[in-house]
Amino acid sequence: MKGYILKRLLSLIPVLLVVAVVVFLLMHITPGDPAAVILGPEASPAEVAELREELGLNKPPIEQFVSWFGNVLQGDFGTSIFMKQPVSQAFFEHLGPTLSLAIMAQVLAIVVAIPLGVLAAKFRGSILDQTFMGISLLGISVPSFLLGLFLILLVGVELKWLPVAGYKSIDAGLLNHIKYLILPAIALGSMQAALIARMTRSSMLDVLNANYIKTARSKGVKETIIVIKHTLRNAFIPILTIIGQTFGTLVAGAAVVETVFNIPGIGQLIINSVERRDFAVIQGSVLLIAVSYVLINLVIDLLYGVIDPRVRLGRK
Repeated sequence: MKGYILKRLLSLIPVLLVVAVVVFLLMHITPGDPAAVILGPEASPAEVAELREELGLNKPPIEQFVSWFGNVLQGDFGTSIFMKQPVSQAFFEHLGPTLSLAIMAQVLAIVVAIPLGVLAAKFRGSILDQTFMGISLLGISVPSFLLGLFLILLVGVELKWLPVAGYKSIDAGLLNHIKYLILPAIALGSMQAALIARMTRSSMLDVLNANYIKTARSKGVKETIIVIKHTLRNAFIPILTIIGQTFGTLVAGAAVVETVFNIPGIGQLIINSVERRDFAVIQGSVLLIAVSYVLINLVIDLLYGVIDPRVRLGRK
């Protein structure tokens, strides 16, 4: 197991390299000179050239990339041009709101989706099944920002049940913290709930048709025990996979929802950095998100062995 974990951690390096190359190229083909943006439109060409030399932007792109990626491998993601602080510090200062939003969205998605998927599989072909799958298709089709705007209009403006925007940290009270995150969590987690529900239904149907399930029914085992203990547990690996993948997507894709609800998370940090051409923050944040996504998938892989002993024995 230790060797497996070490191997997966080492696999981060090529992932980082690919992401770093793509992000670096995108940043350098994007119109706009960071030095000119920092100094403003009234700066003279000499002042812009001086700042470019100070920031190292006058060096060849390959030399810039090698220097920057070498620092990344040592844990140095650079310094923000505008915030005057290390990129890693800025990232983790904004990580809290994004992580809280992603966790709440995922919890809501799991709590809603798995029971719906189980019921849809149990009553396959019924009106209940068709209704649940229709709702899940709607969840996949509606963009998160559009659902977010609808929730703001209906729940926040018309009914005045919840705040329409802003963020309160958990230090302000757990209830207050949750109150500000409910609407964005619903908007962000709707698509994930739909995907988890459909995967749950599909995996459950595969297991429900297995011979050992038919044998359990013939022996008079209660249907509730068959569905929960035997079927859901054995169908859970594909469900766990989609949960892990969707959580990584939530962390990486919260930018639009954070903008709609004015949440000061990673999404807003990246968007503000793009507007200001703060290359160091953009590149460092995207790399850290990629690392987080790989680590989440590593945790999911390790959980396979806990859920299904056959996986653990196979690794040994």
